[in-house]
Amino acid sequence: MEKVKAKKHLGQHFLKEIYIAERIVSLLSLHKGYQNVLEIGAGMGVLTQFLLQSEKYKTYIIEIDKESVVYLKNNFILDNEQLIEGDFLNYDLSQLFSEPFAIIGNLPYNISSPIFFKVLENRDRIPEMVCMIQKEVADRIVAKHGSKTYGILSVFLQAFYDIKYALTVSEGAFNPPPKVKSAVITLKRNERSKLDCNEKLFFQVVKAGFNQRRKMLRNPLKMFNLSKELLEMEVFTKRPEQLSVEDFIALTKLIEADILRNR
Repeated sequence: MEKVKAKKHLGQHFLKEIYIAERIVSLLSLHKGYQNVLEIGAGMGVLTQFLLQSEKYKTYIIEIDKESVVYLKNNFILDNEQLIEGDFLNYDLSQLFSEPFAIIGNLPYNISSPIFFKVLENRDRIPEMVCMIQKEVADRIVAKHGSKTYGILSVFLQAFYDIKYALTVSEGAFNPPPKVKSAVITLKRNERSKLDCNEKLFFQVVKAGFNQRRKMLRNPLKMFNLSKELLEMEVFTKRPEQLSVEDFIALTKLIEADILRNR
């Protein structure tokens, strides 16, 4: 079977190092006892071949590239429900599984952030994720507060997942080679079922803070029409990267109380 041609508009870079693919699949821990695994963008099945070897879970694939879909059908034994031709970002995941499931994949770099936001939206049905992404994005996601790389994705994902940096992958491991290094990270759902604050407001506060990350928080958070007394608190003299997830939760509670007081 002729190989699939990598398509630039889909951000395709096919992993060719088999030992790395096997290592990525081995990082699945079956966290919280799920039975299904969804692979995003299987390409030519470098991960798929190892996923299908396990009897501990059933593998499903969502692939947007028609050429890859044909290749996977011709090279792997998959039933009709296992191979979904479609766009993960537009797919209703509630239609796919009624039970929790894990996600794995070598994610297209150009849409990795939207994929993570979709995972966050479905966090109660996704207990685990193993993925390869651009190293720069991986560094941001695992960064701790106080770091210059710490940002919106760091806070949002760390609020609900325990995240580990697993390995760095060089450009030469792919065909065609990308212009940047890659990294594999693992995300496992933590015990926090919900935030101890208004979640919608929490997301708004974090986004607003990091949209002007070089300024003290009192500047970007003025948009919430906060009282002068609140803005004089020490936390508002800090920059967003100085606050941990817990600090942002506490800040959100202060802002919510102030908003309710001044209605």
